[in-house]
Amino acid sequence: MSESQQNSHRKKTPVGRWHWIVGIALLLIVVITVVGILIFNARPILRTRVIETLSTRFKSKVELDAFDVSLVKGLQVSGEGLRLFGDGDPNNHEPGVQPLIDVAEFRFRMGILDFLRSPMRVKTVYVKGLKLNLPPREQRAQMKNMGPEGGKIKILVDSLVCDEAQLIINTLRPGKLPLEFDIKSVKMTSIGPDGPMHFDADLINPRPVGNVLSGGSFGPWQADSPRDTPVSGTYSFNHADLGTIKGIGGILSSTGEYGGTLDNIIVDGKTDTPDFRIATSGRIVPLHTEFHAIVDGTSGDTYLQPVRAKILDSWVVANGSVVRTQDPNGHRVELEVAIEKGKIEDLLKLAVRTDPPIMTGLVRLKTKFDLPPGEPDVPNRLKLAGTFQVSGAHFPNRKLQAKVDALSRRSQGKPKLAQDKIPDDVSSDLKGSFSLANGIISFSELAFQVPGTRVNLTGKYSLDGNQFDFHGKARMDAKRSQMVTGWKAILLKPADPFFSKNGAGTELPVKVTGTKSEPHFGSDFGHKDDDGGKSAKFSQRK
Repeated sequence: MSESQQNSHRKKTPVGRWHWIVGIALLLIVVITVVGILIFNARPILRTRVIETLSTRFKSKVELDAFDVSLVKGLQVSGEGLRLFGDGDPNNHEPGVQPLIDVAEFRFRMGILDFLRSPMRVKTVYVKGLKLNLPPREQRAQMKNMGPEGGKIKILVDSLVCDEAQLIINTLRPGKLPLEFDIKSVKMTSIGPDGPMHFDADLINPRPVGNVLSGGSFGPWQADSPRDTPVSGTYSFNHADLGTIKGIGGILSSTGEYGGTLDNIIVDGKTDTPDFRIATSGRIVPLHTEFHAIVDGTSGDTYLQPVRAKILDSWVVANGSVVRTQDPNGHRVELEVAIEKGKIEDLLKLAVRTDPPIMTGLVRLKTKFDLPPGEPDVPNRLKLAGTFQVSGAHFPNRKLQAKVDALSRRSQGKPKLAQDKIPDDVSSDLKGSFSLANGIISFSELAFQVPGTRVNLTGKYSLDGNQFDFHGKARMDAKRSQMVTGWKAILLKPADPFFSKNGAGTELPVKVTGTKSEPHFGSDFGHKDDDGGKSAKFSQRK
C-alpha cells in the first residue's frame, strides 16, 4: 500500500467509528430520556392505574389518601388510606358511611420492564391494616355488581401478604352485633376473579385467647350469591387459655378440617384440655372432645351435630347451637346433653369441690344446657333442666355409708345387724328431676332407694357442697317397733298403727341437711310444705 493510501485509511477509520459511537450515544440518550420521563411520571401513572384497576375489578368508588413512588431496586410503590365503597353503608353500627374494603397501608416493588408492560405485573403486594366489611345478608345484592365489567385491568398481582387484618360480617338481625374476626397475618396466592385463592392465615381468637393457624382455599367468589362461595382447609388452635372465660380454666388445643360454602361450613375436629377445671370445684380433670359442626361463616352461628366429650372415663354427647347475641353481647350455648352410661364420680370430680366425690356409681342423664353470655362466672350463668338415674351408688365417706347400711338393716326389721361394726356396703339407687341456676341445684323430685327403704325428697344442693336442704317422706318395710331392740321396741309397738300407712310398715317425714362434711339425717315432724301443711305426701312412684 502506498503512503498516501495509508494516511487516507488512518483518517477515515476514526471518523467511521465516531459515527457509530455518536449514534449509540444518541439512542441511549433517547432511551434514558424516555425512561426518565416515564419514571418522572411513574407516580401519577401508577396512581391512576391502581385506582383504575381496583375500580374496574370491583366496579366501586375508590379513594386513595397518599401515594408515593421511589427508585429503590426498581420502583418502590407505597400508599395509605385506600378505600373501596359499595352502594350503601355495610356497617350501621359505626358513624359515617363505611367502606367495604379499607387499607391503612400498602406497598409493592416492580422492575422497570414490569412497569413498561401492559398490564403491569406485581409479584407481591404487602398490606397492613386491612378491614373487610361484609354487608348484611339483606344488602349483599350490591356485591354481585362488584365484578370486572368493561374497562381494563392495568395491574396483575400474583400474591398478597397482609398483617393486622379484620373481617367484619354485618347483620340486620335484631339483638345481634357484627361478627368480628381479628387476623394476625394472611398470605393469599393465585389471586384472580375466576379461580380459588390459596391462603395461609394466622388468626387471633379473642375468647379463649389463642392463635389459630389455618391454610386452604377460598373461592372463586360467587358475586351473585356470596354465601355460596366455596371454602376448605385445615386448622390448628394451640395454647388457648380457657382462663379468659370466667369460671373455667385450662389450656386447650384443637385440630381439624373444614369444607363447604361460606354459609354452610362443615367442620370436623377434636380438642384436648389436660387440665380442664371449673371454678366451683377447682379440680383438674382431663377433657377430650370430638365434634362435627356446621358453621354459618356469614354470621358465626355454629350448630353442633354432635359433640362427644370424654370426662375422665365418662362420655357425654351433646347436640345444639352456639349463637351470637347482642344483649348481652357474646355467644349463647344451648345444648341437649345425654350420658348413657357414665360414672357419677367423674361428673362430681368436675363440678363439686368435695374430695373424694360424695358418691360413686353408674349414671344416666339427660338435660337441657343453657349458657348465656355475661359477666358472672360460668357456674353462675349455667342453667340446666333434666333427669338422671344413678344405680349401684356407694358413699366413699365411711360415716355416711355406715348410716345408709344401718338404715337398710333397720328398715328390713334387722336392728341387731345394724348395730354391728361389719361394713355392709349397701348399694343405693337414685333418680330424679333437677334444675340448676345460680350455682344451686334444685330437685323437684329425688327418689332414693336401698333394700328396705324408699325415700322421696325435694330440696336444694349447692355446687360448692356447703348446703344440703332436703325434705320428704321415707317408707320402710318394717314397723317402727321392728327397727329397734329391747325396751324401745316394746314402747313403740302401740304406735305402729299410726305410722303404718299406704301399705308401708312405717312412713315418716325425713330431712337431710347440713354440709358436705357434716350431713345430718333425721325425722322432720316440724317441717311444713309451701301450702302450710305438714311434709309433702309421699309419691307412690318407685
